[in-house]
Amino acid sequence: MKHGADSAGHVPLGAGGEFDIVRAMLERWGPLATGIGDDAALVQLPGIQLVVSTDTSVEDVHFRTAWLTHREIGYRATAAALSDLAAMAAMPIGVFLALTLPGADVAQAGEIADGVGECLAAADARVLGGDVSRGGSLSLTLTVMGTTSHPLTRGGARPGDRLYVTGRLGGPAAALREFQAGRVPAPVFRDRFCHPVPRLKESRWLADHGARAAIDISDGLVADARHLAAASRAMLHVSGEKIPLCDSVSLEDALAGGEEYELLLACPDALDAAAFEREFDLALTEIGDVSGEGEPGVEVTVDGRRVESPAGYDHFEE
Repeated sequence: MKHGADSAGHVPLGAGGEFDIVRAMLERWGPLATGIGDDAALVQLPGIQLVVSTDTSVEDVHFRTAWLTHREIGYRATAAALSDLAAMAAMPIGVFLALTLPGADVAQAGEIADGVGECLAAADARVLGGDVSRGGSLSLTLTVMGTTSHPLTRGGARPGDRLYVTGRLGGPAAALREFQAGRVPAPVFRDRFCHPVPRLKESRWLADHGARAAIDISDGLVADARHLAAASRAMLHVSGEKIPLCDSVSLEDALAGGEEYELLLACPDALDAAAFEREFDLALTEIGDVSGEGEPGVEVTVDGRRVESPAGYDHFEE
């Protein structure tokens, strides 16, 4: 049994309404489900490990057409789905796209397709199939497939590991706040929100250099750190003053803001951040460590003092 998994091979899930629903469904499925709880499923085939994940983007939940062009909607949904492969250090193969179009959006299907294609071209992946249907709201569901020889999992962190994060955080939260207030975000923040980059090559470099656990930051740094902690049955300590921030954003934006699609990872030894930055023109920052003391969770401190950790995003928060 892999570290952290239960007798059915499920990875322990974190708290929250979304995961309460998943737990209830798993209880009903019983032995019909196995290995649930990572960013993607690992399917062992002869001579290869296949990595598969499904991700949905829904109008007025994940995006608004008043904020994004249809091309950006297609790109962003694809990037979010591919980010699950990045979290597992997988090399993408391709995607299946299920597209639901209200009548008002039918004429924009080509623009959506262009956005999907833009993201896939950057990732060197292909469209393998899918489905198109009419519906009441615009949604894109992407099933992504890849391969890996050295998967990163949420349950791989061990006491003594160092915690790292890629990139700089807080930009998407700053953009979302401006959008919600009816203002146009600064271009750098809008780009971080509308044009995220799945860290596919970066994650494979990190796995090759010793990382052994990872999660992509989609619900907020603290929220996703809690999922890593639950899966690894460990306590994560994060130094708030070490978190790399986008210019002019707050620590709160970085801790709670979702849809970053950067990586949080655990590694037993120090990583060469300078070499990583030279390779990818992207920051790699050590922000904390992992311990085996106490219940699984996340402790955030600033200058040695513990601070309240924000909840992050939950689709089914009461």
